[in-house]
Amino acid sequence: MARIHLLSPRLANQIAAGEVVERPSSVVKELLENSLDAGATHIEIDIENGGARAIRIRDNGRGIEKDDLALALSRHATSKIDSIDDLEAVSSLGFRGEALASIASVARVTLTANTEEQKEGWKVECEGQDMQTRLEPAPHPTGCTVEVRDLFFNTPARRKFMRTEKTEFKHLEEVVKRLALSRFDVAFVLRHNQRVIHNLRAATTIQERERRAMMVCGSAFMENAVHLEMERAGLTVSGWVGLPAFSRSQADLQYFFVNGRVVKDKLVTHAVRQAYRDVLYHGRHPAYILFLEVDPALVDVNVHPTKHEVRFRDGRTVHDFLFSTLHRALAEVRPQDQLEQQANVREIEAGSDSQLESQIHQQAPMNLQAATQSFSNYSAYAPNTPAAGQVQEQLSSYQQLPPSVDSLDAQANWASGNDEVQEIPPLGFAVAQLHGIYILAENAQGLVVVDMHAAHERTTYEQLKQAFDLQGVVAQPLLVPVSIAVSEREAACAEEYQEMFAQLGFVVERAGPESLLVRQVPSLLRNADCDQLVRDVLSDMLAQGSSDRIRAHINGILGSMACHGSVRANRKLTIPEMNGLLREMEATERSGQCNHGRPTWTQMSMTELDKLFLRGR
Repeated sequence: MARIHLLSPRLANQIAAGEVVERPSSVVKELLENSLDAGATHIEIDIENGGARAIRIRDNGRGIEKDDLALALSRHATSKIDSIDDLEAVSSLGFRGEALASIASVARVTLTANTEEQKEGWKVECEGQDMQTRLEPAPHPTGCTVEVRDLFFNTPARRKFMRTEKTEFKHLEEVVKRLALSRFDVAFVLRHNQRVIHNLRAATTIQERERRAMMVCGSAFMENAVHLEMERAGLTVSGWVGLPAFSRSQADLQYFFVNGRVVKDKLVTHAVRQAYRDVLYHGRHPAYILFLEVDPALVDVNVHPTKHEVRFRDGRTVHDFLFSTLHRALAEVRPQDQLEQQANVREIEAGSDSQLESQIHQQAPMNLQAATQSFSNYSAYAPNTPAAGQVQEQLSSYQQLPPSVDSLDAQANWASGNDEVQEIPPLGFAVAQLHGIYILAENAQGLVVVDMHAAHERTTYEQLKQAFDLQGVVAQPLLVPVSIAVSEREAACAEEYQEMFAQLGFVVERAGPESLLVRQVPSLLRNADCDQLVRDVLSDMLAQGSSDRIRAHINGILGSMACHGSVRANRKLTIPEMNGLLREMEATERSGQCNHGRPTWTQMSMTELDKLFLRGR
């Protein structure tokens, strides 16, 4: 081993660059964050050869004074924090003071800036080879321009790891999209090889913000998204969450921002996944754009060199807040809301800024109608337990009722073209059944196709959950307690959350330093693997501070019961029965998806139908 010595400034900066500058997109991220911190309202990004040849970013922010230009390229030089108190409540995107120095150590950098107080602009140049700066006057309006050329020219090994021009620009474009979503009040222009790729104007109104979100994420996302905004206990979340039917094969349309900073956090991902678990198809990923506002003192952003991760002071509160907000937002979506959102997006695409006027109104829920399929397989899932008896008794109260006379009269008037019909239900009126599987209905927009088994499965499942919640968790003592060997940490966790287990129907006692005894379980879970279930719950409690695995197992059993108790394919339904199911869907939470995440209905507008037959051409 050689003697201990200090690294040269150039080598130290290049080592830091290995953490901060991975590829051209990393450079763009750091420079754009600096522009936003400087108060810029208009930013232009010019890229050549995917960023390998040149990256030029120009903003109209506060700029940099002449005496600070050379210092800006030094390591650990920043204007954003002065003391440890500032570090504990960082509100700016950048604060480490490493980005410009790291970039300048592996590229040729030219920094040109001017301020309102100065009469002329100044320029400083630096090349990674010698890290010596050259300062000279240069004309420039108030703001700053950073030009980065020949990235990794002095580190050939790093340059060899760069991908094709198309791939590098794709990563770079994604960075611009994220920051454009984080700051709707800033205009962004992105050019690649002198061709305009994105020209995003500043957005102030909700409709302008939806237009920008649509330009970044696509119109299909906005047509299937729900806007939400909720504030509680000092936390505020807003944005858009995609409907479960609009799921993705990859997690490529997920944007989460904490105080304007885009982050990827395991706690957040878990909360979102839990909110979608009851409605998302297996193996699919939800799409969302969410903004969380929290006191900067309650979140630590200094846990990763690239600041992609954060650490919350009270992670459990944040997790529960996100889960409950998203869970409720998805549950409250009705067919009427989906139709209105689709119409709103079409108006945005047409470029109209006028307020959207709804053409149809939500009709009050009509008499609920359930098909007469018996729950013959019920005992296979919850045999002879008090909970099973009460749930079954609750379900028996749902009788098959024909639609009201007013409903029948409304359908007759609608079919005859009578203008007296003032309100058309969102899912319209049934006209036929196709192959004993699909219900065909006519509404104000056009044709509605409903998968009758999937739709009835969801409505039955929600009724089962409501019935179970009414009578609460019925527990059953075990004749022979189940002994579980756990770690000392897990045993301590079980002892701490003993009351939480009791609320869920479990009695879990600590029998030793590394052992537990399960003396009581919920009646519906008497045949479940209690050993593994308790272990999974403890794992969640240690990781997130909460767990809903027990309720998830109960819901799984109720879902199986609903599946076996719903109308099957080739079951012939009358028109009143079909209309009853449509009305029930309009009044049921999460009716857009079945228990397995499959969509229950779809809409085809008259415009789409006309296109199929080339009408109007």
